[in-house]
Amino acid sequence: MRFPRHCVALAALSLCAGVQAEIPGNAFKIGVLTDMTGTYASMGGAGSVVAAKMAVDDCLKAECKGMKIDVVSADHQNKADVAAAKTREWLDRDGVTAIADITNSAAALAVQKLVQEKGGIALYSGPATTRLTNEDCAVNGFHWMFDTYSSAAGAAVALTKGGDKSWFFLTVDYAFGHSLEKDATDMVKANGGTVVGSVRHPLNTTDFSSFILQAQSSKAQVVGLANGGQDTVNAIKSAREFGIGGGKGQKVASLLMFLSDVHALGLPMAQGLMFTEGFYWDMDPKARAFSQRFEKLHNNLKPTMVQAGVYSSVRHYLKAAMAAKSVDSKVVAQKMREIPIDDPVMRNASIRPDGRVIHDMYLFQVKTPAESKGAWDYYKTVSTIPASAAFKPLSDSACPLVKK
Repeated sequence: MRFPRHCVALAALSLCAGVQAEIPGNAFKIGVLTDMTGTYASMGGAGSVVAAKMAVDDCLKAECKGMKIDVVSADHQNKADVAAAKTREWLDRDGVTAIADITNSAAALAVQKLVQEKGGIALYSGPATTRLTNEDCAVNGFHWMFDTYSSAAGAAVALTKGGDKSWFFLTVDYAFGHSLEKDATDMVKANGGTVVGSVRHPLNTTDFSSFILQAQSSKAQVVGLANGGQDTVNAIKSAREFGIGGGKGQKVASLLMFLSDVHALGLPMAQGLMFTEGFYWDMDPKARAFSQRFEKLHNNLKPTMVQAGVYSSVRHYLKAAMAAKSVDSKVVAQKMREIPIDDPVMRNASIRPDGRVIHDMYLFQVKTPAESKGAWDYYKTVSTIPASAAFKPLSDSACPLVKK
């Protein structure tokens, strides 16, 4: 059978309906690549798998009726080589069409290189590095929930504007921590503050005493924690033991904090902390209904921002693939940019050419025990950071997909 020349040309771009690939076997396979046992397991881990399955269930009741959709998962162990090996296996052998979560920035950057080469869709809700939508951006890579720029845009700006001008950073020593420290430093300085020093610690540190002592001796007004997950929990506990952040003297600013971290610390220790998140279970009726479903499926735990992002990204991917009637990554990526993001998680959301999903972010403060009215009632909203202001401007982008 011969096709007209113009149709053959369009087929090369997967835009000609007559030859566009259908969904093979009416089937999808979603891979959740996450930290199952390490530093970031509480914010992602098994809860991210639950969230992905919730997204699949919701699609099977709507756009995906009659489809076969499998969810597989793997532990990248916070190692880029492990993440790369599993991604290669999923794409080359196992028929995975999209990979979600990918906590850990180094692991995510390894995945990004492979999806650029091999196809598939990457849905990042767990990593934080802005490189994923800047110099290492990809047509088929989407950064869903937060990044180091949006995390720094909250507490670093608010505290510096409020008079806490001198900062000392305690930073996890890999791509994520370096990026978060840089973005926070830029915002501190832009608002009239100074950085008097910093120290870096290994991932998954249990004893922070030597690092906290360096921060204390710096006499900085704020000790900024450029880390995440269990590292953040351990650092805050150590800071409290040395009398930092208890309401007098030096303050602790956790630049990236999750609901699971506050839950692990407890309100007496976490009270007063300020940080930026893109989702909170009690923000409105839609979020509460979603979180109630999640809680029943995941050990009576409320969803973190990462887990909520997994749900939103997988749900949007499936909608786009069904609308495009294809699993070709270029076709689906284009459709993901075209159709609106509409789910219980995201507010005021859209996808930019660089793959950055922009949406409203929120500056939260942890309640005191007296302010909390019950289980999981941890946050109060300080301010809303509009989508247009929460993320690095496209005009500053280093992504080659962005037309200047």
